[in-house]
Amino acid sequence: MQIQVFTIPILEGEEILSEMNKFLRSHRVAEIQKTFIPTATGGSWSFCITYLESVKVVDSEIKKGKIDYRNVLNERDFALFCEMRKVRKQIAEKEAIPPFAVFTDAELAEIAKLETVTISSIKGIAGIGEKKLEKYGSYFLEIANETSRQPDESDS
Repeated sequence: MQIQVFTIPILEGEEILSEMNKFLRSHRVAEIQKTFIPTATGGSWSFCITYLESVKVVDSEIKKGKIDYRNVLNERDFALFCEMRKVRKQIAEKEAIPPFAVFTDAELAEIAKLETVTISSIKGIAGIGEKKLEKYGSYFLEIANETSRQPDESDS
């Protein structure tokens, strides 16, 4: 987890507030702690934001609703992401549900980025709860472990 702190003065704090809102839209927030700090000039609010390392999304990608994961994942993580999408599609077809109901692309990207894929590490990803993990976690754990056993071309 990462931490970002914003201090926004009561007077003339619009620019920093805008910056904080942009940050919040582009990160997976785990927790926000706020504190009011009184001063002679009125005071300010301090926001301590704990967030998960995640795919950074630029405003234009948010508006389009599309993220090109080839650009945000390294080669090995992208290969795993693609394999997990295939598995997700098979599960979704079998259960007659939309693929995002299994896991979203953002959740799959977060799984692909994990150094070690375990049930507990998957559980730490925002949006993945106990039920999803219990129902689908083993499929993705298996594919991640199979893929991680394959040597990377840069290892040779």
